[in-house]
Amino acid sequence: MQIELHKANSRGHVKHGWLDSYHSFSFGTYYHPERMGFGYLRVLNDDVIDPASGFDTHPHANMEIISIPISGALIHKDNMGNAHVIRDGEVQVMSAGTGVAHSEYNYSNTEKANFLQIWILPKLQNIEPRYEQKVFAADAQNNRFQTIVSPEKDGQSLWINQDARLQLGNFKAGQTIEIKSFAAGYGMYVFVIDGQVEIIQEILEKRDAIAVQDFDQFTMASKLDSRVLLIETPV
Repeated sequence: MQIELHKANSRGHVKHGWLDSYHSFSFGTYYHPERMGFGYLRVLNDDVIDPASGFDTHPHANMEIISIPISGALIHKDNMGNAHVIRDGEVQVMSAGTGVAHSEYNYSNTEKANFLQIWILPKLQNIEPRYEQKVFAADAQNNRFQTIVSPEKDGQSLWINQDARLQLGNFKAGQTIEIKSFAAGYGMYVFVIDGQVEIIQEILEKRDAIAVQDFDQFTMASKLDSRVLLIETPV
């Protein structure tokens, strides 16, 4: 088993007026030669957007882009004709494929919005762009992980163009869960959104992460009430 601990305070940090962003991997003006991604996971940004502010229309191509609101709401518009509000409890996927242009703004004029922006390298290049979002019931994540993104078009999760899976779970203090590998050759990136957990004798607190490779399974123990994101990807 190989592990690499990524403490919250080791992330890149950029503040551009209306945007306060922490980068788990090299992104934009933040460059770390040992943090270029994990498997097909390329970007995990923890973005806080000021009220009535956001990203103007900009292009993407050949990237799987996932947005997970933590607090507040975002309004998304793109050149495919989509215009949707995304709130906590919802997840958004955009397969950029041959090219798409979109904007992302804080929906509120008074409150900040916090969301995770995740980029995963695609399996197939130059597919037709697509957009999808889905509501996930909070009680389905109580003391267990719920798959929110996967390569399966089963209607239970959001589909992406890559053999990667994202899971979310909310755990009460004292809960223990076994995290199993989907298949050989996959790695697991565990990101603690809130709370405190213990994994492989490492204590992870809010916004800490651990990258795990060459494993069949490992145990996660929730020390405090915790919200945890799993990203499983071929490595």
